[in-house]
Amino acid sequence: MAAETSCPPLRGSTPGWWRNAVIYQVYVRSFADSDGDGIGDLDGVRARLPYLRSLGVDGLWLNPFYPSPLRDHGYDVSDYRGVHPDYGTLDSFDRLVRDAHRLDLKVIVDVVPNHCSIEHRWFLAALAAGPGSPERDRFHFADGQGDEPPNNWRSIFGGSAWQRVPDGQWYLHTFAAEQPDFNWRHPDVEAAFEEVLRFWFDRGADGLRVDVAHGLHKAEGLPDHELAGHDELTGDPINPHAWNQPEVHDVWRSWRAVAEEYTQRTGRERVLVGEVGLLDTEQLAEYQRPDELHQTFFFEFLRAGWDAAELYDVIDRGLETIAGSGSSVAWVLNNHDMPRSLTRYAGGAPGAGPGDLDLGLARARAAALLMLALPGSSYLYQGEELGLPEVTDLPEHLLTDPMFHRTGGVRRGRDGCRVPLPWTAEHDVFGFSPDGSAGTTWLPQPDWFAEHAVDRMLDRGDSMLHLYREALALRHRLPALGSEDFRWLPTEPGVLAFTRGGGFACAVNCSPKPVCNPVDGPLLLASNLEAGEKLPPNSAVWTLLPDGA
Repeated sequence: MAAETSCPPLRGSTPGWWRNAVIYQVYVRSFADSDGDGIGDLDGVRARLPYLRSLGVDGLWLNPFYPSPLRDHGYDVSDYRGVHPDYGTLDSFDRLVRDAHRLDLKVIVDVVPNHCSIEHRWFLAALAAGPGSPERDRFHFADGQGDEPPNNWRSIFGGSAWQRVPDGQWYLHTFAAEQPDFNWRHPDVEAAFEEVLRFWFDRGADGLRVDVAHGLHKAEGLPDHELAGHDELTGDPINPHAWNQPEVHDVWRSWRAVAEEYTQRTGRERVLVGEVGLLDTEQLAEYQRPDELHQTFFFEFLRAGWDAAELYDVIDRGLETIAGSGSSVAWVLNNHDMPRSLTRYAGGAPGAGPGDLDLGLARARAAALLMLALPGSSYLYQGEELGLPEVTDLPEHLLTDPMFHRTGGVRRGRDGCRVPLPWTAEHDVFGFSPDGSAGTTWLPQPDWFAEHAVDRMLDRGDSMLHLYREALALRHRLPALGSEDFRWLPTEPGVLAFTRGGGFACAVNCSPKPVCNPVDGPLLLASNLEAGEKLPPNSAVWTLLPDGA
């Protein structure tokens, strides 16, 4: 880490709340259950809002809670303007937003524009109307090549991206067969989703998280993908004909105009945050130009290994490219689609054991301080503040992820990071459901969840929960952590160090041996209590710098 570099200044409009916010992702089904059925719901989220306020986050993002047959746990939407009975009612949502705003918490809702459910009224009408009907034009229906699909595209969840219907035609599904893709070249689709945006903005949502924001448009004619894999178990995330079409940027300009209209009319900024699964950082930055999405998740940070050189390159690329576009970087360590960071850093994997959890915990604590010290916003996933590892040994007959079933069990799926949260150690379902409930949860909680329960974490001064609370409190108190200033410091191999705003520094030792702390000053916070003049292996510190340092 020899050279010193600086993050370029932000350009464009006055920074909004989202530029430096910490948002907590709520997987509603697994957060908190209010009615005792073992399934999380909106009233359960509402009851736990004080916990989120005390944690110190600025808002929450709700995974889909819409009416759905739940073949992909809500990402197969049958009605974009309602609430699934498992999760409550529209009144439940309104109460949640009202109470969140009273606590000065923003609310972001998840929108799924690439595909819907096979039970969506449009898709049911398309099936009933038959080949050549206008109803089928809202989707991608096509004739096959004999008994073969129309082209060779692969589903992200494994297998072909095409499903045949009884009249002989096929429809495109980038994900599960129960999730038909919309045809975004059809004007009805664009108009319907503008109504969806307005519906949730009118109900008080502060922003939208946009699922598969690089999808939507497909290449004209749906040509074969020349490099498509032939493995039936392999999805195809880089098909150039299915992803990142130029026309998709027109969609985000249209949505941004709606968001700006509400911002100007109500005085409350409405934000669009995209899930864009592109590996090219330059292309990713194009999605957050000043007239498109406000932010996109920077997944390269999540994908990076625990290696100082790799992290340096990823952070530098994010700050120079994403922030340079006029936006700010949205850092991510965990989400509902990936094994939990503690298990990743421990060398574990679903179906292959948990790995060295002590090592994983040390690295996850250090990674949290690294992420929360960087310029931009951070998106936390429920349970990461409790130091939850991935649940790697769920019985196969209980797994619900379509990825597991479509690959015949070859790909374990994402259930292991979606197990319901533990709130209290001395309770049959760890406080997830109220007393007197059935005593089961939709996915089983392992016995060792007791050690990660919120009440146990609060009792331990050195817990992961206290580390997150202290870090988030400092983010609010220290002006340097609200600035866009960033400067790398020279360090020895295996170590990262940088300053923010001239009065704050962060140092991270990614190596397996103790090193000298490259920053001189009083410690504000440390991931390892033994940190001081020496940084223990796999540790991070925040340091207050003297004036002029």
